[in-house]
This record gives sequence, structure tokens and C-alpha cells, in this order.
Amino acid sequence: MNPVVTAFFHAQSYTWTYLVRDPASTAAVIIDPCLDFDAKAGRTGTASAQAVLDAVAQQGLELMWILETHAHADHLSAGRWLKSQCPQARLAIGQGIREVQRTFKPVFNLGEDFATDGRQFDHLFEDDEHFAVGTLTGRVLATPGHTNDSVSYLIGDALFVGDTLFMPDGGSARCDFPGGSAARLYHSIQRLYALPDATRVYVCHDYGPGGREYRCQTSIAEQKAGNIHLRSEIPESEFVRIREARDATLDMPALILPSIQVNIRAGELPVPEGNGVRYLKLPLDQF
Repeated sequence: MNPVVTAFFHAQSYTWTYLVRDPASTAAVIIDPCLDFDAKAGRTGTASAQAVLDAVAQQGLELMWILETHAHADHLSAGRWLKSQCPQARLAIGQGIREVQRTFKPVFNLGEDFATDGRQFDHLFEDDEHFAVGTLTGRVLATPGHTNDSVSYLIGDALFVGDTLFMPDGGSARCDFPGGSAARLYHSIQRLYALPDATRVYVCHDYGPGGREYRCQTSIAEQKAGNIHLRSEIPESEFVRIREARDATLDMPALILPSIQVNIRAGELPVPEGNGVRYLKLPLDQF
């Protein structure tokens, strides 16, 4: 049996959030939820995350898991807000988040009170760990390269790859963040390419190359045959050359600084200061 997948597009960050349900029960998970954020005004909002929760309620589902594929650098996670609305759900990410926390704690001078053992999340997945979604079994595949903590979730025949792969005409994700590695990404993608060709692949981002409509679903067969960065016959050395050359031309994501400092906290915003206002930090000359 395979899951029913509903996709929600967060136009501000070109992010796909997924509601994944077991057709034989009411069990469901949400993958990569987005918090709305107006960087110019410093204003957050929950309308996009609420739309996903509305679908949960309308379908009479029980939210079991809130899953992050990694600590995103291009949007703020709504994971903590969703957890506040659905306390029974477990908020989870790959165990590599610890390394990401250790990397960015000094960048943002988060202080001794900020733990780098991942305790902000309810659960840290190990590679090849399994979890239940009603009658379905989910499997965690560590897919580092874009970031140290990147994981993909295989639920039935549906694979949620985070930023490991884009649609075939979009290629792959950048590897020039701290801890990123094009060589590691190559091997992570090869691990995914070993899955059955018919496996449904759901990407986290799509930018509509060439002005086409935004899409979220492809397959392992389509990726192997047509991914512009890594068709099945492309060797590691060529992929690394292509990926590193591309990365050298890219600007930093517009929201990387606010996103990282929130997302390594599992989506929790900084505590209010003495005047009752929350503040995000802007480290200078660090990147």
C-alpha cells in the first residue's frame, strides 16, 4: 500500500510542503512546513502552515510526525508552531543536525545555553531507521552533501528528497554551505538511484526553469534519464566539476541568516528580550 500525498507550494520560498497520509487509517505526517516571513518588515505569519493543518482537519487525520529533511537555508520552519498546535505529533530530523548546530552556534554567538545535541527536536533519526505512519512504514535515508544533516524519507513508494535533488531540469542542490560536499552529494544521489525506477520522487523546491509551471513530482527513472547534473552515466568527477562550477556563481540565499538561526532551534523563534521583542542576529563578515 502506498501513501496519499498532497502538496502545498510556498511561493515566497519556492518550497513544497507535503501532507502524507496512510490510506488505510487516519495517520499522517507533514514534511518540510514553512513559516511565512516578511524579511523587510521582520514579520512572521502562519497562514501557509495553517492551510496544511486545515487539510489535516478536513480529512479527519491524526498528525503523527512533523518531519524536516534538513535545517533549511531559504525559509523558516513552521515545525515548532505545528507542534504547538498538534502536541501529539513528534518533530524529527536527521541526527546530523548536531553537526550543523555546532557549526552555526559560534557564528550567531548563541551562548552556553544553546544545546548542540539536537534536544530541540523530539527525535533524531539514524540512517536506515524505520518509523510507522499507520499501516505504512517509513524509512530514513541519510543523503548528505547539500548539508551534513540532509535526509530523505521513503514512505511506501514515495520518496521525499529535500534538497538532494530538484526536478530533472533543475538538477541538484548547491554544496557550498558549511559542511557541504559535491562528492558526498554524488554518492547520496547514487543511493537514491538504486531504488526502483517507479519510485515517486517529491522535491522540496522548484523554480520553474524556463518559465514552466511549478512541479513537485518526478520519478527515479526520470531522474536517472534526464537530470541535467547527474544522469545515470555521469561519473563522480564530472558531477563534482559541474556542481562546484555552478556553486561558484551563486549568491547566498536571501534568507539564510534568519533561516539557519531559527531552523537549528527546530523552528523556535528567539526568546523575547526585556522589552518583549524577539530579535534575529545579523553576523557581519562571516560568509
